[in-house]
Amino acid sequence: MAATPITTSDRYYVQGVSKVIWVPTLANPASPTRSEINAGTDLSDEIAAVNGWEVTGNTEDTPALGSVFIGKVPSTTTADDSSLSFYADSTSTDVRTLLSRGSSGYVIWMDEGDVADYLMDVFPVRVTSATPQRDISSVAQIMVNFAIMREPSQNVAIPA
Repeated sequence: MAATPITTSDRYYVQGVSKVIWVPTLANPASPTRSEINAGTDLSDEIAAVNGWEVTGNTEDTPALGSVFIGKVPSTTTADDSSLSFYADSTSTDVRTLLSRGSSGYVIWMDEGDVADYLMDVFPVRVTSATPQRDISSVAQIMVNFAIMREPSQNVAIPA
């Protein structure tokens, strides 16, 4: 008898679906309320590029004198520094007014959109820089870099 296959996914293209929300404060990052999310700012329409936003599990080697094979065990979890690039405004009225260096808060990722009971990830962050990207052959952008301060809350149900 063959193993049961995994459920086939309903694949989608992230552009136009995913939502990224900035929320300055949350009472419980593991369970944001709808009113806290609604009080935030939807950044999605101004994001030009994304880098990072991944949680990585690390491992440690477990050598044993009686074997030439070196096994591994799970150890720490990390999230590398991450960034969002936004379109700049010709009058300086852009993301820099919201996300200046030193700002602390939460970046909420709703990969499949803002739909009740779908899953979201909540990253507690501090802005480390908000810098114009100077390239004479591109549309003007501001790169906002974030330090992820504590362990993100992952796979949290989006409230109704």
